[in-house]
Amino acid sequence: MRSLRKTRRIQVIALAVVALAGSTALVGYAMRDGINFFRSPSQVVEAPPAPSEVFRIGGLVEEGTLVRGEGTEVTFSVTDGGASVPVSYVGVLPDLFGEGEGMVGTGRFVDGTFRATEILARHDETYMPAEVIDALEAQGVYRPAAVEG
Repeated sequence: MRSLRKTRRIQVIALAVVALAGSTALVGYAMRDGINFFRSPSQVVEAPPAPSEVFRIGGLVEEGTLVRGEGTEVTFSVTDGGASVPVSYVGVLPDLFGEGEGMVGTGRFVDGTFRATEILARHDETYMPAEVIDALEAQGVYRPAAVEG
């Protein structure tokens, strides 16, 4: 009788370990493309990522660099005050996207150009993503607006 209980206990523990390992593997597999690291333009220039790596870049759209091409093709440079990275994007830009405005893009760095698959712009006149603010503050470019009250 004791041997049967011990065997059952070992079987339950082994099954639990296998289930935990399986669920961990499934979560990791599901998130393989869902995790995108943020980099500032200075970080991209200092240590360019591999062309296969998908990441997010953010900063300010550099003045005088926004060029609209054929159809929905757009090129511009994003800067954090310390470095600029050229960006190319094919698609419809957000309404509040413009020169001198904050943006975050998702894509790959290929042949010296960030090829964006998604561009996000601030959603109102005061909001800017925290990662972009941190990168701009580190370069000494960003100064928070005065709070009205």
